Amino acid sequence: MANIVVKGGSRPPWVGLAAALWVEIAAGNAYNFPLYSPALKSVMGFNQQQLTMLGVANDIGENVGLLPGIACNKFPPWAILSVGVLACFLGYGVLWLAVSQTVNNLPYWLLWLALLIATNSNAWFGTAVLVTNMRNFPLSRGTVSGILKGYAGISAAVYTLVYSLVLEDSASNLLLFLTLAIPILCLAMMYFIRPCTPASGDDSSEHAHFLFTQAAVILLAIYLLVTAIIITVVSLSDAVSYILVAIMVIFLISPLAIPVKMSIFPSGHLVLGEGETTSTDPLLTPSSSAAYLETLYENGDASDVEILLAMGEGAVKKKRRPKRGEDFRMHEALIKADFWLLWVVYFLGIGSGVTVLNNLAQIGVAFGLEDTTILLALFSFCNFAGRIGSGAVSEHFVRSRTIPRTVLMTCAHIIMSVAFVLFAFAIDGILYTATALLGICYGILYAVMVPTASELFGLRHFGVIYNCLLLGNPVGALLFSGILAGYIYDAEAARQGSSTCVGPDCFKVTFLALAGCCGLGTIMSIILTVRIWPVYEMLYSGGSYNLPRNLGH
Repeated sequence: MANIVVKGGSRPPWVGLAAALWVEIAAGNAYNFPLYSPALKSVMGFNQQQLTMLGVANDIGENVGLLPGIACNKFPPWAILSVGVLACFLGYGVLWLAVSQTVNNLPYWLLWLALLIATNSNAWFGTAVLVTNMRNFPLSRGTVSGILKGYAGISAAVYTLVYSLVLEDSASNLLLFLTLAIPILCLAMMYFIRPCTPASGDDSSEHAHFLFTQAAVILLAIYLLVTAIIITVVSLSDAVSYILVAIMVIFLISPLAIPVKMSIFPSGHLVLGEGETTSTDPLLTPSSSAAYLETLYENGDASDVEILLAMGEGAVKKKRRPKRGEDFRMHEALIKADFWLLWVVYFLGIGSGVTVLNNLAQIGVAFGLEDTTILLALFSFCNFAGRIGSGAVSEHFVRSRTIPRTVLMTCAHIIMSVAFVLFAFAIDGILYTATALLGICYGILYAVMVPTASELFGLRHFGVIYNCLLLGNPVGALLFSGILAGYIYDAEAARQGSSTCVGPDCFKVTFLALAGCCGLGTIMSIILTVRIWPVYEMLYSGGSYNLPRNLGH
């Protein structure tokens, strides 16, 4: 593992968290696919199945993060972010050349690859900030995960507002914005995102700081939803449009008030210098022998003599397989039934949800909706609500009742099953309600998976384990969206004698199949919850997180 400098003090983690929120907005750029996909389809002359397969590339790029997961244990966050910046610039740059018709007749395979590279920037951005901040706030994993993933979820509404008010509903302008503005933003933020001395959890103001951050993002979400509704019914002048965007930016920078307040009104905690630690920090201060031995294990260079010396100093008793709640390496997690249960539960739910997200514009048209941007804004808002709400709710119940977070995943699967059945039978007025329910559940599944994985398998190799679980998203997108939904939609459109399908039959079979998948997900999540309940009783028996007795995080 690289020798990464750890920044000391109580303020830096909050500065890094505030910067990470902006990067998470950048890491939501894949949600823009429904905004520019109609233009891509029109300019390039694609059919629905070709467009759907581009949506699969969108999801594969966004969620295949094994490389950043491995890299985050070897390189500092700025290096991880730099790779994302390059991928974003190159990928969206090619798409802009195609949609703006600056370069004509680009081959389909090149656009598919460019989209995959562009959205793979999300994996690099998201992994860098999530892993860093989970380690900086190890005792508040659910809350931090909910906040970070909440911002990523609401990013679609942020982009929709910019798209409508600043970019003049132009797909070409949007792709140019993604090509240039996102890399510039991440380059500006990368200095502040760094490993810090973890928050101890003893600071009485920490809870208030998290509440402030949650309140800020909730107000931002409400503002974005209201603004999205306004711009669909009222024609606004340029001046008013820019004012509305400026207000959004103020909401986005509001979390910086926390480190500013901590600078003006210090709490009296000891501020550490570079490289210093305290004797009470259980997460980053294993004994020198333990730290040395761990480095040897990491590199595969531990000899019998070195292990015996470490045993003599009390660093370890013997090398053994980790127990649930301790630090797992990737190959150790892969042989655990809990890992695969969590993967399948996530795959069935998130794959179903991403099918709706990828086809949201076509679903809206099939249901007779002319302007589908409001559907994207609604899904984004509810996705955000599910993420930030499930983070806070699950954190409360694991601490107060030691109830596993996966209970929320069970509830999400049940609700999604009902929503898909309602969608399939096209009940009057169900479009907005079902979209909202699916958005909430999609957010819950994403946000709950993150802290659950860290609690079961530890933080040491969390980056690669988390990204391995994320593979459920592109696999689900390929099977449910690319193959199932795309084929059925094109078949129904061909029966109607048009390239655009209209009516409930366009997605009826797809929705019923997805309802069945979520029913299976309900059963699997119940099994997982029963299996891991004792782990949560061990980890949270005292009302707060109990660090497992292994080599440390």
